[in-house]
Amino acid sequence: MGRILNCPQCQKDGLLRSHPQSPREHLASFLFVAPFRCPSCSHRFLASRLGLHHPSHPIDRREHLRIPVRLYLSFSGGKVCGEGTVRDLSIGGCIINSETHVHPDDIFYLKLSLGEDESPFEVAAMVSSVSARGIAFKFLRAAQENKRLLAFVQAQAVSQPDKPSLKAGIAA
Repeated sequence: MGRILNCPQCQKDGLLRSHPQSPREHLASFLFVAPFRCPSCSHRFLASRLGLHHPSHPIDRREHLRIPVRLYLSFSGGKVCGEGTVRDLSIGGCIINSETHVHPDDIFYLKLSLGEDESPFEVAAMVSSVSARGIAFKFLRAAQENKRLLAFVQAQAVSQPDKPSLKAGIAA
């Protein structure tokens, strides 16, 4: 039986294989070494693909794990103000439902309420796309620096053990 790869930072399994991003990673791929990312702590590292328990490790298309949620959100920027419901949340961004008309590349300050007992936090974000699915925002600053958001996303990921992308490492 093959070996199981664990994150060198948090020791969890369920790692996602990533696309090579640098010349060093492209060169390493010729030596059967691939980049991997941990969905729990977002640590990215190189590891040998040889002898892995799942040699056809799924390739991660997303930078951050998305968590399905239903949270209230308000946003403002320039002359536009709106509110909506967050459907998907990650430390890299979110997808919301809102009746407010926005355009890709618009920048807003989002005020997100993580719970009724907690005060909302603000984060700067840019509209990355607008579709029938909703408005996709990409956080501009490293949301990993926001300890409340990071703790919330990690707690939600742990409380949803049946989600296939958490157990099998399949990109959502």
